[in-house]
Amino acid sequence: MRILITGAHGLLGQKLALVLGRETDHDLLLTDIAPRTFFIHDRYDYQQLDITRLGDVKSQVAYFRPDVIINTAAQTDVDACEEDRLGAWRLNVDGLKNLIIPARRIEGCRIVQISSDYVFDGTQPPYSEESRPRPVSYYGKSKLAAENALRASAVDGIIVRTQVLYGTGYQVRSNFVAWVLTMLEKGNAFRVVTDQRGNPTMADDLAYGIFKLIDKKCMGVYHVSGPESIDRFSFSRRIAEVFGFDPSLIAPATSREIGQSAHRPPDSTFITLRFESQCDFRLSDTATGLSRLRQQYREGAAHTDLLDDSRFPSSSSG
Repeated sequence: MRILITGAHGLLGQKLALVLGRETDHDLLLTDIAPRTFFIHDRYDYQQLDITRLGDVKSQVAYFRPDVIINTAAQTDVDACEEDRLGAWRLNVDGLKNLIIPARRIEGCRIVQISSDYVFDGTQPPYSEESRPRPVSYYGKSKLAAENALRASAVDGIIVRTQVLYGTGYQVRSNFVAWVLTMLEKGNAFRVVTDQRGNPTMADDLAYGIFKLIDKKCMGVYHVSGPESIDRFSFSRRIAEVFGFDPSLIAPATSREIGQSAHRPPDSTFITLRFESQCDFRLSDTATGLSRLRQQYREGAAHTDLLDDSRFPSSSSG
């Protein structure tokens, strides 16, 4: 197959490139907004692409003629989406629509859209793929609008809902685990909320799960996340324990006490049975995922090892 990945410099985009580059012989085109890439391995081709520019998207898709487009490009900062709603909509919704338009002209082309637990309000967990969405933040609303755009199109699609994504990569923006580790390294006490719960998901596992969905030609909506539901405070204490820091540095707090621009679902626990049964793959629990992450840090996976996928730890050991 010919597979085009948007947002290839992000955490999930990097992991997808590594998994697909290692596990398949597919032709891979990595795209991102940057003019140049740090992927110098000859397994990968790269083109600069801003998915909010329809003309550029149409030209690139028409030239490469992908069988699959994996759209990982998104504004995922929940508070930033609340503050810049126009920018969030342009990237999260219009960007996907720009991919749909040329994909319609390619017979059999499929789009994999990455979505979020934030399409739910978090008041009636656990959530299956059939649960009714009710987002409480603008980020969630934009991700639901993107889901609806793909459903309404003539393009075959896979909607992958995930949550609490963590991992390490080359020059990636911070995630929850990375933020907790940074705070712990400083040695100062800090607070983490107890009233937000979900399924932490290791990015390596999610990338491998997406590979399985594509390989098995699955269609529709899938909840793909770690199997363990845990609140953010307890998860942060577990991070401290696995990485050898003092858990007592972390104090409990409520969302109201912390103060965040956007509302978060209090409990967005997923039911992942559909994905696990169809793909015969179960993602890592927090203990396993964090232990693997610690090993990746030791091996320098957060640095220039990423430039050569032959040295990157296997994603299929989940």
